[in-house]
Amino acid sequence: MLWVTCPRCGHRPIDEFKFGGEIPDVPASITDDAARDLDRVWMFNNVDGVTTERWFHEGGCRRWMTLKRDTHLDRVIED
Repeated sequence: MLWVTCPRCGHRPIDEFKFGGEIPDVPASITDDAARDLDRVWMFNNVDGVTTERWFHEGGCRRWMTLKRDTHLDRVIED
């Protein structure tokens, strides 16, 4: 089972969290604000490796957190 260290609640099982999405890298070539927002919300890289994600601690402090996760190995790299 995957475990996450919540900054407020400590080491907790992933079942207590709700996935909030990947934080994608928006290309610098996109200068239009509306297009940048579209890419930030809907265009995911779905990488096989390390990605930055948002998670909501639904079963605990009910706060959002950002962490880096290796999707290939399914483990948290940095939380």
